[in-house]
Amino acid sequence: MTQELKSADIQMIQRILPHRYPFLLVDKVMDIDGYSSARGIKNVTMNEPHFQGHFPGTPIMPGVTIVEAMAQTAGVMLGIGMDMVDTDLLIYFMNIDKCKFRRKVVPGDVLEMHVTTVRGKPGGKIFKFAGKAVVEGEVAAEAEFTAMIDTQGA
Repeated sequence: MTQELKSADIQMIQRILPHRYPFLLVDKVMDIDGYSSARGIKNVTMNEPHFQGHFPGTPIMPGVTIVEAMAQTAGVMLGIGMDMVDTDLLIYFMNIDKCKFRRKVVPGDVLEMHVTTVRGKPGGKIFKFAGKAVVEGEVAAEAEFTAMIDTQGA
């Protein structure tokens, strides 16, 4: 039996994550397979505030925001996969390992974040993920990151 993969549009993402403009860095999450893997989409546009200073005349998406986009994709995956929609879910970075940047991400790019759960299970508070950010089939960044779930007393 094959489980149908789920997805989350921007309205669902905002019911899971507390992030809002200018720090909501994922537009859609697709191919959600429980809490084990998902693929996020970020449409990179010139009107994002970090491009004013990073770098004037040569806009490049900061690497830390690429890693954050991967983490937000993982957060949406957990929210859907563990039925935590509308629960005041917060997820905090604990660790980032093996982080590498391979290519620039610029306005006009469609950034795909592929995340998988390396360690963690429903009911647990600590999860480790592997993430890869891709543009047109080319790896832009990759990292492993550990995060802690907090449902704000829920």
